[in-house]
Amino acid sequence: MAGLRVVPTWRHGRERYYVLLPDGRNLAWYDREAGRVNLLREERRQSVLTALAPYLTGPVTVGPPPVPTPAELAGLSLHPDDDLAPNRPGEALLVALDRDPTPVRRLRADPRRHGVIAEQAVGDALDRMEGAGWRTLHSLPLPGGGRLHHLLIGPGGLFCVHSLYARKQRVRIADPRLSVGRAAPEPLLRTLAHDADRASLALTAQVRPVLAVFRAARIDVTVPPRETRILTDEDLPSLASLGGALKPADAEALFAAARDRRTWARV
Repeated sequence: MAGLRVVPTWRHGRERYYVLLPDGRNLAWYDREAGRVNLLREERRQSVLTALAPYLTGPVTVGPPPVPTPAELAGLSLHPDDDLAPNRPGEALLVALDRDPTPVRRLRADPRRHGVIAEQAVGDALDRMEGAGWRTLHSLPLPGGGRLHHLLIGPGGLFCVHSLYARKQRVRIADPRLSVGRAAPEPLLRTLAHDADRASLALTAQVRPVLAVFRAARIDVTVPPRETRILTDEDLPSLASLGGALKPADAEALFAAARDRRTWARV
């Protein structure tokens, strides 16, 4: 029917096409991945399908929007200040840089900017796994000033992912210590394992630590980590192949709990 507009969007890793009335009100939306047209007004079914015809890629189910799950309802009830889902990769560092920018004449690069680069690259790689049933949260605050860079939740379980900037540098690992370039070794792997334990306590589910090394020239491991999985940012998609740990409903429930800032206040 004349007057209907179709507006393509990409939200939370899902491609959707919204059908709008001339006054801008939503009439329906097509979720291409799910193969479903969610219809808000049954009497406009045919006009909606006609408007969407150029965008349909195969057979579709047409009907009213599904009833929200308990996890979705919990997310809708969150106060915006307590909802961590909108956090960008590197959110905490971006806020810190906005409040206290790097001095113009500083001789060395601000390590916070390197941290943002690494967290954004790793975060983007994790977000692209959503099509395989995974959900990611970024920059989750912990009591005492700490934070989780990324939390990955999906069929293979829960992973606390830490981004490490090491562009064109050599990384040496001797559990629990790690050094980048000429920097002195630090017990980073012990810290990551401790953060994963705190996340496990907060979510009452096992969370495993992962170190994502960004663009290292070389990674030498003399004492392999006992708990932490070491991956490059390019290897992160391999996590998408893991499965058998969580059902979709359980993953959504854990995601709903993890996005609530109050969940992390008790660890």
